[in-house]
This record gives sequence, structure tokens and C-alpha cells, in this order.
Amino acid sequence: MSLEKQVVGEVVLEVHNLSASYNRKPVLWDIDFQLTAGQLVGIVGPNGSGKTTLLRNIMGLMEADSGYVRLFGKGLNEVRDRVSYVPQRESVDWDFPVSVREVVEMGRYRPKNLLRRLKTSDQDLVDQALEKVGMLEYAARQIGQLSGGQQQRVFLARALAQDADLYLMDEPFVGVDAATEDAILKVLTELKEDGKTVVIVHHDLQTAFQYFDSMVLLNTRLVAVGPKNSVFTKENLQEAYGGRLTVLSKLSQVIASSEFPVREKGFKEKTGKGDPQDG
Repeated sequence: MSLEKQVVGEVVLEVHNLSASYNRKPVLWDIDFQLTAGQLVGIVGPNGSGKTTLLRNIMGLMEADSGYVRLFGKGLNEVRDRVSYVPQRESVDWDFPVSVREVVEMGRYRPKNLLRRLKTSDQDLVDQALEKVGMLEYAARQIGQLSGGQQQRVFLARALAQDADLYLMDEPFVGVDAATEDAILKVLTELKEDGKTVVIVHHDLQTAFQYFDSMVLLNTRLVAVGPKNSVFTKENLQEAYGGRLTVLSKLSQVIASSEFPVREKGFKEKTGKGDPQDG
């Protein structure tokens, strides 16, 4: 269990005046927002808008040009046990000789106990995580032998085994089958019901509106943040996507009906993959 109890309504993530760049090209500019506990939050925006860069800065995987991030009011290193990060599946070397169980066991190790053997209680949590995502029977299999959807389930199981309070996930629904998408969504909903906070980079506007409570809408700058109904307006989407929305003229009707049959250019249905560039 987490060392500290999370309280619904608590500020779990604060991003303050954050700017970041690659090769001196701005990717994020003066991003400023807060998220509170007990939500499913979607980070959306066009390709190249800085979605993945935002997660990388939150996790300290790249250095910001300015600004700062606070998690539960503290720096990442003070609360790392309470934060779980699931990167894009394409960023992982799936040929590495490690089993499904060994991947999920990584969620039980901490920097201060990397050399200790896992306890029976740790192994029980690993089993529970694998069972929850339907991968317990594959525990001994090498990860490279899995399908894309199964690999994503293993990633999710590792995050569950960590038993964090804040989960940051980069495109967990890309390239998975419908059954895996449903399984992931079920687990994420259970996490929310347990008072956890889940923040997900996501491409698909239609399912984003269905899946998430709140949105962070980016296009290098922060366009809007808050409850999905207040973020997904014609004006905000036009500012974020501009001409990249193929049915922009129909957005008023789309928003009114709460249906978003609009997919970002380069994103394919279900088993397809989006643009590999930064989200």
C-alpha cells in the first residue's frame, strides 16, 4: 500500500510556468495548471503539441527550460513511490530477455531496496496485478513473444503492482485490440473509484470525451484545462487543432451531441499507430 493516504480533492500535480524545448525549439511554453485527486484526466492535442514532453518533464526524464513540477506538494524524488509512469510501448526494447512476471515485479522494487528479494506479500501483489489484467497465465512467457495488446497489459500490471497514488500513462490505448482497450478502461475506472488519479496522453477525441472526467488541452501552450465539458468547446478545439480538424464546420453539432468522430491526422482505428513524433 502507498505510504500516505490520498485524499479526493487533494492537489496531486502542480505544473507551474513550465517551458521545455528540443534543440532550442519550444515544445512547451509557460504551462501552468493543477490536478486534484480521484480523477481520470486526458492530455489531448495535435501531434507535436507537447503531450509526451509534458509527461517526461513531470517524471524528470528531461530538464525543463523554466518552471517546476510538484507532486503532492513535493519534488518527485520525495514521493517517487507514490507515482507510476507507463511510457509508450514503442519506446521499450521488447527483445530484452525478461519474463512477464519479472517485468511486473519491477513495480515492487524501490531505489533503496533494489538488491533485496521480494517478500511473499510483494509476490501476492504481482499475482493480483497480473490477474487483474488477464495475464497471470502468461507470467513465465518472454515479453517479446506477446502481442501488442498483451504487452500493454503487462505494462499496466507493473504499474498496478507499484500500488501508486498517481499514474501517468503515455498512449496506453494505441495499437491494442478492443478487448484490451476495454480491460484497460475497466482497471483505470477501478483506480479512480479507489481515489487514485490517472493522467493519460490520448489521441482520440471521441473516446477521450467518453473516458475522462477532465482534460488538459495542449498545443505547445495550454489551451484549456478542467472538466471535459468546459474544455471541449468549439473555440478551444479550433484554437488547438485549427485546420487539422477535418470536420471543423460540424463541430457545433458534434459538441452538442457529445460525439467526437474526429481523429487526429495520422491516427488509425484500433490496431493502427499514430504519428511516432512527440505528442
